[in-house]
Amino acid sequence: MDGIKSLITKNMRKFGMVFALVGIVILFQILTNGILLTPLNVTNIIMQNSYIIVLAIGMMLIIITGEIDLSVGSVAAFVGAVSGVLLVTLDLPVIVGILLCLLLGAIIGAWQGFWVAYVNIPSFIVTLAGMLIFRGLTLVVLDGRTLAPFPDGFRALSSSFMPDVFGAEIHLLTIIIGVLLSLIYVLYELKVRKTDLTYNFKTTSFPLFVLKLFIFIVVINVFTFVLAQYEGIPYVLLVLLALILGYTFVMNKTVIGRHIYALGGNINAAQLSGVKTKKMKFWVFVNMGTLAALSGLIFAGRLNAATPQAGNLFELDAIAAAVIGGASFTGGVGTIFGAVIGALVMGVLNNGMSLMGIGIDWQQAIKGLVLLGAVAFDVLNKNK
Repeated sequence: MDGIKSLITKNMRKFGMVFALVGIVILFQILTNGILLTPLNVTNIIMQNSYIIVLAIGMMLIIITGEIDLSVGSVAAFVGAVSGVLLVTLDLPVIVGILLCLLLGAIIGAWQGFWVAYVNIPSFIVTLAGMLIFRGLTLVVLDGRTLAPFPDGFRALSSSFMPDVFGAEIHLLTIIIGVLLSLIYVLYELKVRKTDLTYNFKTTSFPLFVLKLFIFIVVINVFTFVLAQYEGIPYVLLVLLALILGYTFVMNKTVIGRHIYALGGNINAAQLSGVKTKKMKFWVFVNMGTLAALSGLIFAGRLNAATPQAGNLFELDAIAAAVIGGASFTGGVGTIFGAVIGALVMGVLNNGMSLMGIGIDWQQAIKGLVLLGAVAFDVLNKNK
């Protein structure tokens, strides 16, 4: 029990948000008479919030460096509009259109990163200007029209599922993938623990380690079993898993990740330690632009249309997800896992309140209170 208490105390913010997510899920599961966790609705939650999770990952890195990006919603809308022109009007091949749009997002990120990193204009001002610029360019590109429909190959990114090769009543391939993921996770954790013990690093007790493995295995397999009862694993979930695992590895296991944390923790100390702070900040904005472009493509594919209203308030959802997930505006603090948890908190709140018939006005007010509470919790926790 002392080990559990110590573990929770040292990771209060991370565990607090996980417990909050579990509590919110249980609450809405009761209030919606069991509709929230039906296979269809769980799949909807994933697909409806996929583009916000993508933005939250990029926003987490931005906030870790001590900066902010208010333009991601407008960039997503602009890239979505350009994808409509390329794929609907010009009828380019899907893969070519996607690559050009991702390149456009990277160029936009480089443009904003240049002003922030090398000209030293505050990111709030640069990205506020970007929000206005790219929202206006979206209207120019679309000329007030909606471009639709997109090719089937493009819509598959955000609306299609992995086929089941077994043809059973339940999606057996999804269940098999869940078992394989569980096995990979156990082998990875055993390898990490063995390395820690070899070098005499501090590790959790063996009973706690086994408990952790058990909980994650149960969560993975229950989740995949629920998905298997509907259509299985959506392709967009594979994209999200690749992003989550990839960015978690970069932030925890590479020099780039350490430099990003160092940049946000203390920029002067980072410079004295040899970190190329301007270059690092520039590339973080390039990354954000690329992820904003990907988010815009996913949203356009799910909507099956490029519209002038796309991306509205996406930046606020992304910032809220990152902050709720443990990011600190002072920089140097935050995890990819936390960003995903924060995005899921916002997504479950939206979905649960919609199922209950709560109006958009009250939904906005409640989400604002949740964001304020998350920041207050962070401040009070630091003061202790």
